[in-house]
Amino acid sequence: MTTTIVPCLWFDTQAEEAARYYVGIFKNSKITAITYYPDEGNEIHGKKAGTVLTVAFELNGQPFTALNGGPQFQFSPAVSLQVMCEDQAEIDYYWEKLGVDGDPTAQRCGWVEDKFGFSWQVVPKLVPALLLDHNSAACRRVFAAIMEMDKIDIAELQRAYAG
Repeated sequence: MTTTIVPCLWFDTQAEEAARYYVGIFKNSKITAITYYPDEGNEIHGKKAGTVLTVAFELNGQPFTALNGGPQFQFSPAVSLQVMCEDQAEIDYYWEKLGVDGDPTAQRCGWVEDKFGFSWQVVPKLVPALLLDHNSAACRRVFAAIMEMDKIDIAELQRAYAG
């Protein structure tokens, strides 16, 4: 049995705008389908027939769904997506693109909030390896360095690791 887990992001009315925004940032990405609210169920969902219900999209091959579900629920940093970056140029690119019009006070330790209020972790792929031995002095130095950063600086992490 093959099971695909597809994250569903709940928006008030911005599902299509958000999907197009994300697809424009991540390479090898696309919108795969858009569904619309029908007349049926209007007494429950309250949406005008023909307005966007869901947008299916892929970011680097990972499927997602954006849902226009209404204002009942808001994003929280308790759920975020990690963008694992190869180098500083990738970190800089995603940090800049995802952070446009986001809340600058939500930027900490590699976390950035986008203009829709959704949280992303823009981090180098090497971080898990640097934090593997939690008892080592090198790991503690790297962790302390991360805690002081907004956008992650790979060179600074490597200096902290080396001591």
